[in-house]
Amino acid sequence: MIRKGEGRILIVDDERPVLMTIEALLKRRGFEVSAASSAAAGLEALERYQPDLVLLDLGLPDADGLEVLKTIRKKAPSTEVLILTANNSLANAIESIKQGAFHFVGKPYAPEELINLIFQAMEHRRLRAETVLLREESERLEKRLQEAEAQLHPVFQSRSMREIDALVRRVAPTDANILILGESGVGKEVLASRIHELSSRRGRPMVRLNCAAFPPNMIESELFGYVKGAFTGATADFPGMIREANSGTLFLDEVAEMPLELQTRFLRVLQEREYRPLGSTRTLKADFRLVAATNRSVSEVLSGKVLRQDLYYRINTFRIAVPPLRERREDIPSLVQRFAARFGDQYGLGTPAIDPRAMERLIASAWPGNVRELQNAVEYAVILSGGKRILEEHLPPDLSAREGGCVVAPGLVQADLREVEKQAILRALEENGGNKKRTAEALGIQRGTLYAKLRRYGVRPEVGVGVS
Repeated sequence: MIRKGEGRILIVDDERPVLMTIEALLKRRGFEVSAASSAAAGLEALERYQPDLVLLDLGLPDADGLEVLKTIRKKAPSTEVLILTANNSLANAIESIKQGAFHFVGKPYAPEELINLIFQAMEHRRLRAETVLLREESERLEKRLQEAEAQLHPVFQSRSMREIDALVRRVAPTDANILILGESGVGKEVLASRIHELSSRRGRPMVRLNCAAFPPNMIESELFGYVKGAFTGATADFPGMIREANSGTLFLDEVAEMPLELQTRFLRVLQEREYRPLGSTRTLKADFRLVAATNRSVSEVLSGKVLRQDLYYRINTFRIAVPPLRERREDIPSLVQRFAARFGDQYGLGTPAIDPRAMERLIASAWPGNVRELQNAVEYAVILSGGKRILEEHLPPDLSAREGGCVVAPGLVQADLREVEKQAILRALEENGGNKKRTAEALGIQRGTLYAKLRRYGVRPEVGVGVS
């Protein structure tokens, strides 16, 4: 049985009978073949043809074969070279190997010997290419890990965040489920990314699904996927987040906003590690590490009205409560420096210095929007300062209205803000005739977020008229 090969081979030899014989032999084996009878033609074909292997005769009429070999190695370092020559001397063999040739074979040669060397050379090239790819992937993973390290660790000045970092380092390498608690904007998704990058699943997909960003009837299809024809509008198969997260991490943000009836089905996935897409009769394996997050308090979650207790205990193998920024003001200077450097680089302005009085203002602010709000404020200041020293006048104008927030009991502030938000949403609904789409646009939020807030405040999402 003839051994079949694949790949492109260039033959450079001035003896036409040799060219024709080798060309026929290689084509019969399944290789793509190009031929040249001089060094000049061979080097031109090298650039145009980009072969995987060159069969090179050392005795060419227009150039020294060893010099041609050097040129090939310089112009096409990934191309293997097999030397063919009638001058079967040890000196030439040693010199060609020194210059990077894969092997040396003298004329006359046995066809099977030549074929075996060609297959060995092609396999050697493949292994070298895989090694390069593995090295590049390893370097990319190392860089991502370093970026994940830099994302949080250097800005941990507060004791609470240092303790969280220590816990993350211990639990991340395992496959244990993790529940992250914290107010909106504290950096729960950043923490989830850090857990993924420190885990054994790094380099695999990390798939994010915000359960508050979709209407309740859409979350199931986003999570489980569906087959064509499963419901009206399903014009093609959709894999779903569980399948996309295969062998990686599934991050469910605002998990408490998942409909109760869907929680039962998702709990079964966590227990049995298998599921079915909507409309399918085929059972698929579920291989993912779950990291979930919510901005609700433990008491709200355990009330049983937003999250089934059996699901809560399943996803709560490890619970990480991220404190709001107002409770860890020691982290603000480092965060400000990090954001200033990032946005200065992003906008090509360089890294601006922070005036001490501007830093004092930033530290004193209540930051109801937490780290996300601080990030936006620094971006604003970097742009306004033109990348130069950030002064007080470069800070957002409403910052002073939010200073001193730490003096007021956080629970009271949150309760007042929730009531204000509820009334604002109800008023916007009324002004827009109950139309959820227009209401969300008027409030500057996503429609899915509006649905989540309506459920939180006990307002049925279907209340109202018009497009929902």
